[in-house]
Amino acid sequence: MSIDWPSIRALYPALQNRTFLNTATFGQLSRLTVEAMDRHFAHRDELACSDFLGWFAEHDGLRSKLATLIQAEASDIAFLPNSNAGLAILMHSIDWHAGDEILTLEGEFPNNIYAPAYLAERGVKLIEAPWPRLLESIHERTRLVAVSSVNYTTGFRVPLAELASALEGRDIRFYVDATQMLGAVRFDFGAIEPDMLAVNCYKWMLAPNGVGFMAVSARQRARMEPLSIGWRSHHDWRNVDNLHLGTPVLVDTAEKYEGGMLPSSLLYGLEASVDLMLELGPAAIEQRVLDLASKTRAALRGIGGEPLPFDNTAIIAAHLPGRDASAVARALKQEGVMVSARHGLLRVSTHFYNDEQDIERLIAALRTSN
Repeated sequence: MSIDWPSIRALYPALQNRTFLNTATFGQLSRLTVEAMDRHFAHRDELACSDFLGWFAEHDGLRSKLATLIQAEASDIAFLPNSNAGLAILMHSIDWHAGDEILTLEGEFPNNIYAPAYLAERGVKLIEAPWPRLLESIHERTRLVAVSSVNYTTGFRVPLAELASALEGRDIRFYVDATQMLGAVRFDFGAIEPDMLAVNCYKWMLAPNGVGFMAVSARQRARMEPLSIGWRSHHDWRNVDNLHLGTPVLVDTAEKYEGGMLPSSLLYGLEASVDLMLELGPAAIEQRVLDLASKTRAALRGIGGEPLPFDNTAIIAAHLPGRDASAVARALKQEGVMVSARHGLLRVSTHFYNDEQDIERLIAALRTSN
């Protein structure tokens, strides 16, 4: 099936008057997403929220769609406000002892550094290692390996299958944050089998900020208690006329980690984005995203830029010899070209709503900016 990409682009109003190549910072909302949230608010007014239990049933449908997107099971999916909330649940489930180690990559996103480093006062050590030395750093004191599937600064895409193989058969928790990947590039949860996958959906998933999700393996659910307990913790919470008043009996699905009310308006917005992605097809989206990224790298090299040599990711990070990346990003913004700078690199990020004209405008603006 041939996809009419210009028509898809037209669904995103924010792209009309600017060149937006910055989804790694913030994704844009489609009209479909905003309309879905508007319908929910109108529905609330119409029925005065009297059918609120039905919202949860519809959110269960979103669980199934997310599971399809990442090749998991609906029972694996729980909704989160952000990805670090999932990491917190996982870290609190581990019985830490002095001398234990948490392993992550050098240059990781702060989530994967700050939270582990906070355990230093308990004698837990954070080890930061470059790839492939990360694999060599796994040993008997390693309790947790926490990585982003794609590095937010460089665009380096972690060889997750190789890492998963190195962890197989060891009593080491494996956490993957796919915030800088999912929605642009495919992720196979069943093949990688992390203990937890967490995604903040305001970037490549093109959802409102404030909503994310995690996928938790069955083996991890069996050994991980919820971080908080609420009225939805008991398995029969839908029986609101006679809520259970004793110790809750938890379900064995990832839903047990939610506990309370859900941000329904945001979830309806996320669902509209997921519906579009499933309609377009994750493979078609990935092909388009990576093709545009490849063309961007070639164009940057054509004007003397030095893109980092990672060609399987939607994040393009480049050195601009003799130029300050942060100053360049600010100058481009004044010209209506939206990119970012991270640690001395110009960061450009292409999603399926971008096109070749965006790349041309970026290069033209780089030629003229100071």
